[in-house]
Amino acid sequence: MQDLKKITGIAILFIVVLRLSIGWQLLYEGMWKIETLSSTRPWTAAGYLNNAKGPFRDQFRDMTGDPNDLNWLDADKVKAKWTAWEQRFLNHYPNLTDEQKSRLHQMIHGNKYFAAKLSALPPEVKIDGSLGSVVSYDPERQLLLIDGEKHITPREKQRLQSMVPVKKGADGKLTGGTELDREFYDAVDKAYARSSRLSYIEKMQASLRGNPELAGEIDVEQEGTIDGKRIGKIEQYKIALDRYEQKLAKADQDYKVDHLNKIWSEIQQMKGELVNPIRAMEDEMESEARELLTAEQLAAGPVPPENTQIHRVNMMTIASLTVLGILLLIGLGTRVAAIAAAGMLLSFYLVMPPWPGVPEAPGPEHSFIVNKNLIEVLALLAIAALPTGTWFGIDGLFYRFFQKRKKTANKAS
Repeated sequence: MQDLKKITGIAILFIVVLRLSIGWQLLYEGMWKIETLSSTRPWTAAGYLNNAKGPFRDQFRDMTGDPNDLNWLDADKVKAKWTAWEQRFLNHYPNLTDEQKSRLHQMIHGNKYFAAKLSALPPEVKIDGSLGSVVSYDPERQLLLIDGEKHITPREKQRLQSMVPVKKGADGKLTGGTELDREFYDAVDKAYARSSRLSYIEKMQASLRGNPELAGEIDVEQEGTIDGKRIGKIEQYKIALDRYEQKLAKADQDYKVDHLNKIWSEIQQMKGELVNPIRAMEDEMESEARELLTAEQLAAGPVPPENTQIHRVNMMTIASLTVLGILLLIGLGTRVAAIAAAGMLLSFYLVMPPWPGVPEAPGPEHSFIVNKNLIEVLALLAIAALPTGTWFGIDGLFYRFFQKRKKTANKAS
């Protein structure tokens, strides 16, 4: 055992090939993940960590910073996230024109007001009351203005246009009233059309806050009773999560675990229905923002990601896969690299360990105690226990160099 010369050449060959194979696998994984960083959907470990199981479930899930994607269902947090993205966009493309900056801000936040040219208000038009808080007229600039935050409803538009004796035919032609009346009627049409275009933040808020199906609904007349509030899907999702966590803590038999697997699958479906539309909205926003850029500006590459906890985990994982893969391939610091790679793969194993009483990991693989990750961990530890780098690798060059110097020094003494 102590005499390495007893290891046959074929054994040495296969151990070295094993090291090279694992090194190539790690390097390729790292390179593939690096390539996705320049795409619209960069790789992330969030999905894998969010589905962690077993005794270290909470620790791995907490690494994502938002294991249940609840931040995507909080309108204030999404608004802050998109506002921060806008600032990174501006910082990343510092040569944007004023027009590009204005269009970007309007696209994300909306306009301060929507306007249409109007030479004067017709004498019979009175904008007051609740309508006056939304619509106004600027005589100096000769503009009919609609508040950018409030917009106007179809009923308010109809109310404004009913103030003048103008009719619109099927062909779109205006008849009746004075020329100023018709100009006013047309200006209301134009301002309403412009105000009907919601910004991305407004659309998101309308979905998360204004949609009773998601946000719930309060019946003022029955407030304080059991019928006073209808729970929305967001609240149902949070309640389902709490119940799952309570049942998971008490699951001590296989049939309970199987039942929890079904519940978890239903919860993930609920989450997808709630979160995916907001994610899709964000993707659409970023895609539309890129369309504002010129070819020269696009050459600067995509906007850098937000420096969140999961981003740091992603970068650390990618760097570890790439660096350790290279070291194993070239045989440099082989033993240290093998031990470090074994530790990394052991962490992958512990995210979803195939242990008794632990819910089975999703996917086609079926394992019990030992899976592919654990096999690679053991293989890397075996590689670390043998001088494979000196057999084939840069470690061998250093070894022979220092051995030669040692022999020369011995001869000189």
